[in-house]
This record gives sequence, C-alpha cells and structure tokens, in this order.
Amino acid sequence: MEFERPLLELERQIKEIEIFAAEKDIDMSEEISRLQQKKEALREKIYRELTPWQKVQIARHPNRPTFLEFVEMIFSDFLELHGDRLYRDDPAMIGGIAYLEGIPVTVVGQQKGRDTKENIYRNFGMPHPEGYRKALRLMKQAAKFKRPVISLIDVAGAYPGIEAEVRGQGEAVARSIMEMAALETPIIVVITGEGGSGGALGIGVGDRILMLEHAYYSVITPEGCASILWKNAAEAPRAVEALRVTAEDLMKFQVIDEIIPEPPGGAHRDPNKTAAAVKAALVRNLTSLMEISPERLKAERYDKYRKIGVFNEEANKNSANTEKS
Repeated sequence: MEFERPLLELERQIKEIEIFAAEKDIDMSEEISRLQQKKEALREKIYRELTPWQKVQIARHPNRPTFLEFVEMIFSDFLELHGDRLYRDDPAMIGGIAYLEGIPVTVVGQQKGRDTKENIYRNFGMPHPEGYRKALRLMKQAAKFKRPVISLIDVAGAYPGIEAEVRGQGEAVARSIMEMAALETPIIVVITGEGGSGGALGIGVGDRILMLEHAYYSVITPEGCASILWKNAAEAPRAVEALRVTAEDLMKFQVIDEIIPEPPGGAHRDPNKTAAAVKAALVRNLTSLMEISPERLKAERYDKYRKIGVFNEEANKNSANTEKS
C-alpha cells in the first residue's frame, strides 16, 4: 500500500545489509539493529495515524486472513455443511459445525479467494441468495440443537448480478436479518475485514458485535456511496470520512461492542496473533452469553438494535411561540 512505502524501503535496506554482511563476513549487527528499531518506530507512527480510507485499504489487503484460515486457527474439528436445500451450494458462503474450546458451535462466513482461480470459484467472496439461505438454514439448525452461532464477516457486498436478483437476493438478505433477530441461541458477530452493505448485514445480527481494529463496517461500500453522491467512485476516500465506518467511530456510536486489537502493521502481518486475539474475545463473550436464557437473549438483542441510531428531537421554540400567539 502507498502509505507503507517508507516501511518497505527500510525493509529493503535491512535485507541488503544482511546479504552484504553475510557475503563479506562482516559484523553489521549494530547497523541492522538500528534500522530495525527505526522501522518499528515508523510502523507504529504510521498505524497510529491512519486515515479512515487507509483503514479500508488494510481491511481489503489481499493477505488478510480469510474465513477458512480463521476457522483453522480458532476452532477445532470443523465440519463444513453444504447447500440451501432449495437451489445449490454457494462456495462464497461457508458454514459448518466446530468446537470452540470444547463448546460446540455453528460457524458461518464469507470466503474470498487467494488467487484468480479461487476468486472466480468463490465469486470474489460475494454470496448469492442461496448462500444466505444456506447460512440461515445452519443457524436455525444451531438454535434447534442449542449451539451458539459465530458469524465471521468479510465481504464487499452481496452479489449484485441479475441472476442473484432473479433468485431473490433482497428477500434472502432481509429474511436472514429478520430470523437472526429471533434465534433462541447466542450469536456473536466478528467483522474481520470488509463489512460492506447487505452482504455483511445479512449475517450481522448478533448479541455481541466484535470488530478487528482495522476492519470497516458500513451499509454501503465507499465506492458505492461515492457513485451515488458524487457520481464518481474515485471520491471513495471522501465518502469514507462521511460514512464513519471505522471501528473507533462505530464503538463511539455503540453499533459494535468491542474492538479487537491487531498486530502492528495489520492482521496480515501476524495472522496467528490476530486469530489468538479473536479467539480470546469469542471465548470471553460466549461464556457470559451462555448464562443468559433464550427469552432474555432475544429481549436484549431487540433492545440493542432499537438503541442504534437513537436521536433527540427538540421542538423549534420560535415556531412554538408563533403558533401560541
């Protein structure tokens, strides 16, 4: 990424010195150590002063851990389940049963590809309607067998193609939101990367909403917002400022419940450390949620979402006085 170029330059210098020292059999450990300290200080400064648009870029980093990678690092004995029992299996949406520290859970989430071939197979991580119907089927199954649901979100948006609209994309997302709100089992949502549009909201209703430090969460992608407001997708950085999509903003607005810190440089720099932080947050929140009755869970979930976007309305005193006179 452009803002990381100074870091890459330092890393290049360190590598060159290490190679030179090895070839000439010269001790240059002091110089290497000095540059390493300079690199870490620069990285800390860069990531401490990130703009919202830079955070979106990190959330989209091609090496950021995917759903299946998180599942492998966090859960054990994952068994993938397929199909929506209506049309087909959607490779962009994955779900199954696993154990979280010995607790049986159902895990769902979007899966992006690592290369062109896999991205085509996974539809670039953008689910069709059958993906949301599959996820909902598995979540309802989880409630039936009293398994908590873990939803890991990383999606630019639900697939907007004609075939998806023909098969009821809007209805599938809306029904998933509606039925998740009434599920009688604990639900924890984690935004791990992108949290864009209905693609994220469709599996985003939960008792706890957690978010990685450099992820973003929004009702529309920055490019989509810019295209509508300014007729130019290149205005995306401006849209991000207005949308307030970062974890810090959403925590302040009480849209999310917890920010999970990322390693210096982002989740892609140390996936294992990131996964360990996510796992710790999941275990901590799930332990408390499992002590709550299903009826109280639903009631608190309802109240939680009713409070989002609360505003105060003040009457215009001048208008009121005019009407009285």
